[in-house]
Amino acid sequence: MNEYMIIIRFTEFISEEFYNLIPEQRKHINRLMERRIITSYSLSSDRGTLWVTMHASSPDAVEKILRMMPLFGFMHYEIVELMFHNNSIHEQLHVSLN
Repeated sequence: MNEYMIIIRFTEFISEEFYNLIPEQRKHINRLMERRIITSYSLSSDRGTLWVTMHASSPDAVEKILRMMPLFGFMHYEIVELMFHNNSIHEQLHVSLN
């Protein structure tokens, strides 16, 4: 399983339809995070860009997951395969056998 960074930019005009889909988007993301498919999900302060890290077998698999997102129709995205992705949460979860 590979890890990918997806850089998502939203369309400039955000409609009422977009805002109405946000709760379903959040539920969908939470389900993917519970399943450890999405490992991080960050939104810029201007709400125009998302950074998502995700485990998938290929870029095509990433795109398939993105297409299931409620906000997909509002997204422009770039998929980048990562060599590695470190974060402090992994360090905090380190188990000591002492």
